[in-house]
Formats: sequence, C-alpha cells, structure tokens
Amino acid sequence: MQNDDRHDHPRPPIIDRQILFGNPKRTSPQLSPDGRYLTYIAPDEEDVLQVWLQEIGQKGDRQLTHDPKRGIRFYLWTYDPQKLLYLQDTDGDENFHLYAVNIHTNDVRDLTPFPEVKVQPLDLDPNFPNEILVGLNLENPQTFDVYRIDLASGEVQLDTKNPGNIVDWTPDDRYRIRAALAATPDGGYDLLFRETIETDWEILRHWNGDDQGYAVGFSADGNTLYLVGNRDANAKRLIALDLSTRHDRILAEDAEYDVAQIVVQPNTRSLQAVSFYKDRLEWQVLDKSIAEDFQTLANVRKGEFRVVSRDLEDNTWLVSYLTDDGPVYYYTYDRASQTATFLFCDRPELEGLPLVPMHPISYEARDGLTLHGYLTLPMGGEVPLASVILVHGGPWARDTWGYHPTVQWLANRGYAVLQVNFRGSTGYGKAFLNAGNREWARKMHDDLLDGVNWLVEKGISDRTKIAIMGGSYGGYATLVGLTFTPDVFACGVDIVGPSNLVTLMESIPPYWEPQRALFARRLGDITTEAEFLKSRSPLFLSHKIEKPLLIGQGANDPRVKQAESEQIVEAMDRGGKPVKYVLYTDEGHGFARPANRLHFYAIAEEFLAQYLDGQFQPMDEIEGHSGMIRST
Repeated sequence: MQNDDRHDHPRPPIIDRQILFGNPKRTSPQLSPDGRYLTYIAPDEEDVLQVWLQEIGQKGDRQLTHDPKRGIRFYLWTYDPQKLLYLQDTDGDENFHLYAVNIHTNDVRDLTPFPEVKVQPLDLDPNFPNEILVGLNLENPQTFDVYRIDLASGEVQLDTKNPGNIVDWTPDDRYRIRAALAATPDGGYDLLFRETIETDWEILRHWNGDDQGYAVGFSADGNTLYLVGNRDANAKRLIALDLSTRHDRILAEDAEYDVAQIVVQPNTRSLQAVSFYKDRLEWQVLDKSIAEDFQTLANVRKGEFRVVSRDLEDNTWLVSYLTDDGPVYYYTYDRASQTATFLFCDRPELEGLPLVPMHPISYEARDGLTLHGYLTLPMGGEVPLASVILVHGGPWARDTWGYHPTVQWLANRGYAVLQVNFRGSTGYGKAFLNAGNREWARKMHDDLLDGVNWLVEKGISDRTKIAIMGGSYGGYATLVGLTFTPDVFACGVDIVGPSNLVTLMESIPPYWEPQRALFARRLGDITTEAEFLKSRSPLFLSHKIEKPLLIGQGANDPRVKQAESEQIVEAMDRGGKPVKYVLYTDEGHGFARPANRLHFYAIAEEFLAQYLDGQFQPMDEIEGHSGMIRST
C-alpha cells in the first residue's frame, strides 16, 4: 500500500462517540408478505430499539413493540400478514424467547414462556402461514427438540425428538422434518435423511472433522436436497443431491473461497443466487429470471448489495447497500420496471463526516501461508503511525469489508487499523480453517505478529505504538499478546475474552455439549489434554504482563463467563500489574445497550490515547450505564 500526502495534514475533527456507537436512526427494513406494510427497527423516546410499522402509501409510522430496556435486534414477518415475531433474552443471557406481535392491536404474546430455555427459529413456510417450527431445549438443556407452534392459539407441540447429537434441522416442502445435521465423535457431522417422518434416519453424507457441510433445504417437489459441503474439495460448494439416485450436481463453487449467502425463492424454493466473500462480496446468479435484476441493482450505487426482503408475489424487493465510509442505504426495487427508489439510510448523521476507506490487503506469514485482511488509515497525521491490531471474534469467523464503527472510531482518533483474517478464520476453504487447529496462542498469534511486522516494514506503523484489541476470541488474542509476547504491544483492550482455556471449556453453555468433540479437535481435549490447554492460557503467564490492560466484561455472558475476566484481574492484582476492569451487570457476550457501549468506548478511548498518544473525546456523563470500574 502506498502512503500518500494526506498524512502530512492535521488530524480531522473528532467524530462524537454518540454518532459512532449510538443507536441507528432506522435499520433492518422488511416487507410484509402481502407487500402492504413496511417495518423497521428504530429507537423510541427512551432510545430503546423497537419495531415500527408503516402502511405503504400512507403517512404516519406507528411503534409496534415496547421492549422496556434491552432493545429489539432481530424480528421477522410471519406469512400471516397480521403477525410478526421477535426474539429477546434477559440482560444478555442468550436464553431467547420468541414473541408474537399483532400489528393491528399491538398485542404481544410470549410464545415460549419457559424459564432458562432458549428458542431457535427454524422455518416459516408460506403454505403453513399459522405455524412456525422452532428448536427448544425444553426437556434437556443440552439438546434442541423440534416444536410446532400455532401462531393463533400459542399451542406448543413436540414435533421431532432429538436423539442427543443433532444440531440443525431441515423441513421439506410439506413442512415435515426430513433432514438433520448430527455432530459425530470425530468432530465432524453426519447429514441425516428420512423418506418419511415414520421411517428411520439414514446417513447421506459424513463430513469428518476436517470437512464441513450442512443442508440448505429441499426442492419444491421434495426430490432434491440442496446442501453445502467441501468433501472432496477445499472450499465449500453448493450442491444439488438427487434423493432418488443419490447422485449430486455442483451448482456453484470457487477453488479458494467458500459459498457464503444463498438466495432462495420462498414460493418455488429454487436457488436463485449465491455469493462468495473474497476481498469483497461477489454474486453468482443461478436463476436467469433474476439476472437482469441483479445487473440493474449492481449499478444503482456503490457498495455491496443484498436483497434483504421481498413480498410473496415477488414484485417488490428491499435492497441494502453497504459502504465502507458511510451508512447502509436501503432501496425499494420494483421488478416490473426495474427501478430502485431510495428508502432511507440507517445512520444519516454519518454523511459528510471525515470517514476513511477500508483497503483489502494481503501478506505472507512466516511459514508461507497467504493471509488476507483490511487496513484502514487515518485521515491526517504523519507516518509511522500509532496503530491498533483489531482481532475478530469466533475465531471461526472472518472480518469483512464495510463500515464498522469501531474501525472508524479508531481511525478518527489517529490510528492505523489492521484487521487480519488469521488462520482458522472462515471463508477461505478448509485447508486455511484447519491450519488453525490446536494453534491458539501459537501460529494463530504468529499471524498477528507477522501483521505487526508487515505494518512496520511498509513504513505505516511505529513499532513502539501498536496496541492489540478485540472481543471474544479477539479478547483472548489480546491477553495472549500481553502475556506470550509482552514486549510487542504498547497496551491491550480485551472485551469478553477467555483467559483460561480449561475453565472456558468446563463452563460452555449446555447446548454446546453436542459439539464438544469439535472443540477438542480445534482447541485441545479437556478430558485428556488439560495441561496442553493450560499451556495456551494467558492466565498462567499473567506474571509476564508488562503493558497496561483494559478489560470489559458482561456479567451474564453464557459463553465467556465473568470468571474468565475476574481470574486474570485477580492474578494481576496479586502481582501488582496494571489493569483496569469494567463489569457491566446487565450485559452478556458484548455490549448491546447504547449506554454501556458509550461508557466502555469512552474509557477505552482515553486508555488508548494515554499509551498511543492519539486524540480523544473526554468522557461526559452517560446516563443509564451499568459499568462498575476497578483499577490497579
């Protein structure tokens, strides 16, 4: 990447944290099945996210939901045009309940009113508009059975019993569960199939611990099962499996990149398009009937586009456009005239601000593996720059191009931001994914260190002013950076990161139990390799920490328990090591409430400025946060 003269100019004005980390003005629009209504998520007068309704062609929007505190982040229309559904948990505990809302009366019903039970919406079908299939761990917290819920009466009926190892279910064209994904002792999966709901399950495919795959859905006639898998290939392919002959046909593939999103026509069940996420999102159209639509949409405006909603007649689509230096823009698209009409953007206050582009980059790791990622450079300042290695969570996930508030916040404060899709990240094929097996705190960390060296060698970064920051696995990577390589980073910011892989695996949510063999393959086996896991755990090297550390934690986190942060804080306290710890009493795995986000990032901003000399916006009074601060 070439440096340019913008680094000789003064830094831009500070962008207010409220703009970056506050709630969007409007987001997540959807069309009702009959195309009569538009819904979206927006804050109410108390700045809590709710679902709002607009009758298309009429003036005046109406608030449908009245969530008291946490805000609604996921909802969907049923095929009964009078009802929509949303999910909500309690203070981040991830025991989500499914609620139904009548759009005319605003009546809300908890469809799954069971304490300490988690719901997984499985499928809605236009031919069965009054029902929904869900998974519930009602009888056993470790496994999800399939239940059929009557949306009118609220009646919950057991549909299919889980033998104990099934982690996903697939209904057919007649709304019957006829395919399932079962975890296996080798860390892989079996794809199960049954001819009817009365016959026994048989194994159609086995993906071992090095392979991945899953079912997408059945064709409209029930004779074809669409699936994604990478058996006999490096990257995950889209496959049509003929259930009568058991022969399969490749519908879409890429040698290096996995299949990402799949567009399915809800009435015909036909597969219409598939995406591959390379440096940017790329679409491959499978259905000629939408080829002109996709070509038209690609030219509406810059950015990555996705079809986010459509009416049941398939006359009108809602389309989003993601940019890297501005808001998400939403359009309505009329298929008959092939015209797109601007609807709204999610954060209009971002327009005209000094935001900066995100650049795809790649470099070679020390063992020759090619690593991809993204570099975001600040506007103004002089090279070499203070920098932040921002590590994604998962770790079986990946960073992507686009607007990310944390990235823009860091760049606006004067830091170069490097996001690395280190080995073990998803999307780049199974060889790259499996290269991360048993490499926590080793080669996965080396990939980040090689990113540090790349920044320095390119003249972008000042080696003495590089921080490491991230959430979940990224928080773990931060702790690894300050313990295993204590001289590399100037400071670290850990958000809900595990410090001890032994206690992490001992305290996983019960519904992760069927996939314990996969965790053993990827991390190490808790039953036979506790010492190995300890050797990869930052807690036991906390005495080596030399640089300042900031930790943020949610008290109700079911994935990375509060103890993961507190045990390393206590160890650092005993050793007289510098640590600031912030606990949020009403959060889980991350900070969902705006007051808590604003509070933590205000603390993090001043923390980074202290050790990297960036600019910062002083903390003001933040009402409603639950943060409890402890410093040494």
